[in-house]
Order: sequence, then structure tokens, then C-alpha cells
Amino acid sequence: MVTLNHLSVEDPSDGSPLLPEATETSTPTPVIQRPGEVRKPDSREFFLSRTKNLALSLVLLTGCYSAILIPAYLPLDKLTAVNDYQQPKDLVLLNRSASLLSGPCQPRWCLEHLRSLSCSAGLLDIPVFVQQERPVPWDLSPPLGLQGSEEHLALALASLPQPGLPPSLGKEGSCRRCVVVGSGGVLHRSHLGPHIDQYDIIIRLNNAPVPGFERDAGSRTTIRLFYPEGAPHSPHEYSETTMVALVVFKSLDLDWLTSVITKQPLSFWSKMWFWREVVDDIPLRPENFRILHPEIIHKTGQVLQTYTVNQGKMVPTLGASAVVMALQLCDQVSLAGFGYDMQHPEARLHYYESIRMDAMKAQVVHDISAEKLFLRDLVAAGAVTDLTGAL
Repeated sequence: MVTLNHLSVEDPSDGSPLLPEATETSTPTPVIQRPGEVRKPDSREFFLSRTKNLALSLVLLTGCYSAILIPAYLPLDKLTAVNDYQQPKDLVLLNRSASLLSGPCQPRWCLEHLRSLSCSAGLLDIPVFVQQERPVPWDLSPPLGLQGSEEHLALALASLPQPGLPPSLGKEGSCRRCVVVGSGGVLHRSHLGPHIDQYDIIIRLNNAPVPGFERDAGSRTTIRLFYPEGAPHSPHEYSETTMVALVVFKSLDLDWLTSVITKQPLSFWSKMWFWREVVDDIPLRPENFRILHPEIIHKTGQVLQTYTVNQGKMVPTLGASAVVMALQLCDQVSLAGFGYDMQHPEARLHYYESIRMDAMKAQVVHDISAEKLFLRDLVAAGAVTDLTGAL
């Protein structure tokens, strides 16, 4: 057998070696394999291969789990929220809102423009909050009245230091602008938050969140309308809130309000009758609570009857009821976050979550089509302004 110790081959042109000189210490021991013999892998090669396979498996396994778990715990909408906020989605609407706020408040604007509507008579002079000194013979049960809930109402009113309309919201005084902030997905990426905060009265609905959504929805709340199951659970939602108003759907709702104000917890049996868990504490003073007058719900339902093909007792959404309430309180009323676009089922239903528009098909309590026609007429008459353009 021939080895290559001290062997070099030089290029005849420049004398440089074509093969490096091998040293005795680095010469590998030749392995002779007999014909037909299967070479066994070296043990080091085997363990090295197994380590690589294990590492590759871990990488693949981690990738699979990430693909499954990340969308579940971190929805795509939230992952891309920073990119969504790069710029407003509709500069035309944003500029229109800014132009509206730059002008002076127009006294009695809503009342003057309501006259062109055939239903205008049913939208005027409606009491806003239930008052202790003005007892009413209720002839309808909740939410259209308070028949059968008189005793529950008396206890709730007794816990309210100021059950009626506060002086700051009275009609006397300076011109006031209202904005009713709906929960619609059209508010997402609107960048209307700074504009909303400039209104005198800001009305919100149920548990629509504020912290974390200030750029689109604003940061202040003057009145938040809700029923017990819809009241926000987070105390942070009340930090910039002036007042909350209960919408009564059942007698137990009044007991819940009394419990929240007096800090006397409801019994376990009473809590069983709510269709979802209700909050036990709201960090506001007793004078910051009110009871929405059922006449607001009743009159709103009556007006909606003129827009629906399904006759009967109409139960309006809190959004439509809040608009009618705003017409009683303010000289000018704007809407933000209103309008369900049922033609695009993949569209965002709410500005604060990823539920899509087709989820509205499952509800059978409200006539969404009738409410949209009603609000469109208010906008067309100039009685209210649609800031987000979905009506």
C-alpha cells in the first residue's frame, strides 16, 4: 500500500504545489472494506444524527403549536391593531366632523329640523329619568312601563339622592351638543376619539369599553345606559363617567340597582334570575345613578312601528332609545358607531371585538331594519348628524 507522506506535486509554471504536503500525524488510517461487506455506521455519526433529528422535531412541533395557539389567544385583529392605527380609514368623514365642531352650537337645532318628519310629535317632550315627586300610574310592564314593579321602584328611588334630571342637564342655560356613541364596527379606525371628547354630553351604551379605544371612541362618558347584565365589570370603565342610568327590563333590575347603591348584596337566589353574571359594585356615588324613564323606550317603540312590517309591541335597542333621549337633552345631536351593514357579513360588528356582522342574524328581539330607516330619516331631515357615515 502506498501512502502520501512527504509527497507533493508542483506546478511546472510557478513551482507552487498542487497538493499540500501531508504530515504523518494527520494521515488518516485507511479502512479496507472487503467485497460484499456492509459498513457499520460510526457511533458518533449515529448520535449526531439523532441529535439533529430531535432538534428538528422540536422546531417543527413548536411551529405547529404556535400556528394553532397564537390565533386562539391573540386574534389577528389584535395582532394588527398597531398597523390599523397608522391612519384613519376615512379622512372625508373626519374632516366633516372637525368642521362641525369648529362652528358655534346652534340652539334648538334638533327641534327645528324634526318638524319635517311625520313622527316628530312622538319624539318631543318625553321625560328622561324617573322622578320621585312625579308618580305615574303605570299601565305597561317593563321595559315599556313599570306596572307591577311599584314597590321595587319605591325602594330604588329612596336610595337615590337626586332621582330626576340634574341641573347641569336641564334645558335652561347654554346651548349643548350631544353625541351618542354606538358600538358598531364602523367606529374602528375612525380616529374620532378627540372629536367625541369635545361634546358637552357623551352617551354610551351597556359595556362598550373606553380604556384602550380612546383614539376611536373617546375617553369621557356623561351618561352610560345599561341594564344589569350589560353593566361593565371593570372599575376602570367608570373612571371618567359622570352618570349611569338603569334601563329596567324586569322588577329584579330595580332590586339590583338598590343593591349596588346601598352596598347590600343581592341574595344568591335573586342572582339566579339574571341571564348572565352581574356586577356587584359600581365605583360611583349614589347621586350619580339614575333610572331611565320607560316612556323613552315606549315612545321610541311607537315611532319604530311606523317603519316595520311586523306590528306589535316594539322593543327598541338601547341605541335607538339613546338617540331619542339625546333629542330631549341637547340642541344638536351627533351619532358615531351606528349602522349595521348586513350586506357584508364578514364586516366587524363591534369596534372592540372580532365578532362579525353575520352574528346579528341570530337575534330576533329587535327590528334592526326599522331602526336603520328611522335613523336615516333623522339624518336626512338634519335633526341628527351621522359622524361615521354608515346610515
